Amino acid sequence: MDILDKAKGNMLSNERLLSEFACKSKDGILLKEDKEDIRPIFFRDIDRIIHSLGYTRYIDKTQVFSFTKNDHITHRVLHVQLVSKIARTIGRSLKLNEDLIEAIALGHDIGHSPFGHKGEKYLNDICIKENIGYFCHNAQSVRVLKNLEGLNISLQTLDGILAHNGEILINKYKYNKDKTKKDFIKDLNNTFKEKDYSKKIIPMTLEASVVRLSDVIAYIGRDIEDSIKIGIIKRKDLPKQIKNVLGDNNSKIVDTLIRDIITNSFEKPYLIFSDKVFNALMKLKDWNYKHIYASNEANKYQDIIMNLFYKLFYCYLNKAQEFGVKKNRLSESEKNLYDFIKQRSKDTDIKRAIIDYIAGQTDQYFLNECERHLKEINIKKLYK
Repeated sequence: MDILDKAKGNMLSNERLLSEFACKSKDGILLKEDKEDIRPIFFRDIDRIIHSLGYTRYIDKTQVFSFTKNDHITHRVLHVQLVSKIARTIGRSLKLNEDLIEAIALGHDIGHSPFGHKGEKYLNDICIKENIGYFCHNAQSVRVLKNLEGLNISLQTLDGILAHNGEILINKYKYNKDKTKKDFIKDLNNTFKEKDYSKKIIPMTLEASVVRLSDVIAYIGRDIEDSIKIGIIKRKDLPKQIKNVLGDNNSKIVDTLIRDIITNSFEKPYLIFSDKVFNALMKLKDWNYKHIYASNEANKYQDIIMNLFYKLFYCYLNKAQEFGVKKNRLSESEKNLYDFIKQRSKDTDIKRAIIDYIAGQTDQYFLNECERHLKEINIKKLYK
């Protein structure tokens, strides 16, 4: 055995200690063949995800607040890191595969549109109007990694990304260890074709379930802290029946939820909260929706942004139909769109390619494109 073989063995040595419910690296499945590598399969997934272009664009994508002047509120790039840290804490405590958990967590929002869930809704509405299916960010995240960037990411990581849904809170998180590659492809395709299909998806690993609930844990208290910073709510506004169970700040809320899930899920083939904590978490989620996500600050300029999504889509569509005529007279922005559509034209129609193009944009790039092509928006005014 040479040194590199020994080094590879060292990287896998801790897997002997994993739970019987953990997904081992030796069971990792690639969708296409790959060269031999010293890195275990899920460890390699992490590297490929953080070096992807989609990961780079996390830095300027909305989490909750889009036009708020405060350098200390959460953006998408920080959110995925928080999910990763929380999920790894739970995973290590339950003796699950931390590499798989980190890969899923860091990649789970890579397909998120500019302007958060509002932007996701606008793209979905356009898809429905144009009769090209549906748009949801979890399936788009898989699409970005697998199709748009052509990365050879493991089946288990892609499945975990597809199956995450932090907007849906359930008490018991199960997984289907018998799920196959064929089942995954079916789930992926159906998510683009059937309304709300993503709500039905059950992941193939317990690690994916850890990331799914960690998504909720990561944003539920953090959004409260961001809202207090910018003056939407005050800490004393939180209902006592919630504070008495979960705590009144992000640190306490995260600690309570992690401890509860570990205590109730230890050495079990599923994840579960205690009834007391779960009920308090449900109430907090509802309270957040009413006082934070429905607030004027969280919805600032959304009538303008919605209109811009539609106008930019149809602007791009018109330009795409003119490219054959003016191919040699394209602006830099038009050339970027032309190259993207040309690259996707073999397996994607123009309308879906344009949805892909807009979904991949950062908030700022989206606004810049609107200013360049629509000539009817002053970005500086939006940030006043």
